[in-house]
Amino acid sequence: MLNIRKASKSDIDLLIKLRFDYINTDFDRLNPEEEDKIKKQLNEYFPKHFDYGDFIAVIAEFDGKIAGTAFMVINERPANTGFITGKTADIYNVLTYPEYRRQGIATKLMEVLIDEAKKANASFIELSASSMGKSVYEKVGFTEKSHSKFTEMRLKLI
Repeated sequence: MLNIRKASKSDIDLLIKLRFDYINTDFDRLNPEEEDKIKKQLNEYFPKHFDYGDFIAVIAEFDGKIAGTAFMVINERPANTGFITGKTADIYNVLTYPEYRRQGIATKLMEVLIDEAKKANASFIELSASSMGKSVYEKVGFTEKSHSKFTEMRLKLI
């Protein structure tokens, strides 16, 4: 039986494992130094942001085994016409283990996070979709970002 639940501070070790499982699935393998740095940051990040209330993780369990997860971060900044409430949300780490895929688990995880974003009064939710996940996100209402008069830019510092 499928159970979707919000994670708590008691799940931090599990969330770290799930984060590394996601990273190892979607990115190149980490070297030991990178892994140590990420683990250190996650051990600091999760307790702090659970307390702040701006980090939400949901976990899917199927017959007592972890089937998948998804993370969401609520951001607050000065409001403007693009985010009238001043709050936005970003979704990360959407992961369904291969043996549980194509059973609607990712869809259920997304529906829970969408409800949480609404409760937090977020103006919108953003995510980066892989080719595998794109149809799941479209199914729950996500659309591709329209281009604006602004150019998205980034300055990489590390």
